[in-house]
Amino acid sequence: MKLRDYQVEISSNAAGILKSKGIVYLSMQVRTGKTITSLETAKKFSAKDVLFLTKKKAISSIESDYISMGYDKDFNLHVINDESMHKINLKFDLVIHDEHHRFGGFPKAGKYTKIFKKMYGKLPHIYLSGTPSPESYSQLYHQFWVSDKSPFKESSFYKWANEYVRVRQIRLSHGTVNDYSDADQEKVMSVIREYMITYTQEQAGFVSEISEHVLRVKMKDSTIAMCNKLKRDLVLEGKDQVILADTSVKLMQKLHQMYSGTVKFESGESMVIDTSKAEFIRDRFSKNKIGIFYKFKEEYNALCQVFDAKNLTNNIDEFNETSKNIALQIVSGREGISLRNADYIVFYNIDFSATSYWQARDRMTTMDRKFNDIYWVFSEGGIEDQIYKSVINKKSYTLSHFKKDFNI
Repeated sequence: MKLRDYQVEISSNAAGILKSKGIVYLSMQVRTGKTITSLETAKKFSAKDVLFLTKKKAISSIESDYISMGYDKDFNLHVINDESMHKINLKFDLVIHDEHHRFGGFPKAGKYTKIFKKMYGKLPHIYLSGTPSPESYSQLYHQFWVSDKSPFKESSFYKWANEYVRVRQIRLSHGTVNDYSDADQEKVMSVIREYMITYTQEQAGFVSEISEHVLRVKMKDSTIAMCNKLKRDLVLEGKDQVILADTSVKLMQKLHQMYSGTVKFESGESMVIDTSKAEFIRDRFSKNKIGIFYKFKEEYNALCQVFDAKNLTNNIDEFNETSKNIALQIVSGREGISLRNADYIVFYNIDFSATSYWQARDRMTTMDRKFNDIYWVFSEGGIEDQIYKSVINKKSYTLSHFKKDFNI
């Protein structure tokens, strides 16, 4: 492995920004080499003790890059996941935060966003993300708020929104609330542009094309009957368990599960009720090495019921080193890993989040791979088609969409 020319140039520019401003945001698309670029930036910044926060599944890959590129001779690196940051008591002189858009929640900061600010707000920061604001420019406030050197001077999101957001009111079932998603893009970017370095796959010379295919599966008659009855009666009572959909949110969640063959009962227990999708995937792609994304944990159990154990894993190293297929949960698997060894990516189900859509579908992309085929497996008459229509337009599927689509 060696640095590409653009990584050398970006890291030099990034180190300069970091020295002058204390923050640099590398907004580089997936597979353009954000990790190595950030490590090279740390070297040029003359850091000696670096904390790298990422997702659990990406830790081994980052540690491997650190050793293989020889950065272990330049600085010490400690790689952990966000959820473990409060468990360490070491001193660092630089923090790199991978998939930094995870700190973009608003109007309130998330738990780990607050912990990060409290523990590392005074340190220099390198932020990494291919999608800094996938759904709203309001997502950028807390991403910079975590640093004491944030260019936004407002002390809270609400004060910031008075200046940068066209606040509107929306009606929900429990009353009227403020919607803070319509931030002024140009006004926001005018403040943070000089902190950001953007780089696209096209600039890097990627020629990959992603082709998406929708496949439809007929679920069991009993599954469709259960879904129809739940929509009508809002409750299904069995001998030992109850499926309750007494609110629109719960109805949306239950149908999302059931149309793909699983359900979580009111007791908290879950069950596979239909393996039609898993059987379809097994048979349709029997001659291929595939990466499967599922939404709900019970869907993984459905896959395990149908696939022979020697043909399925959830470990990325085992996937890369054997002929096994891999099954990953969408949110935990959409970032920080590469499925370049897969023939195809197959989605067992689809997430409501537009972020999940844009990131997970790009897991096979490499600089020299020309074609990527993505397959979506939807149930006939299910909820997946409506979700898909939203996320391909960069809009997350919401309760208001659901009510409109299903006349709730």
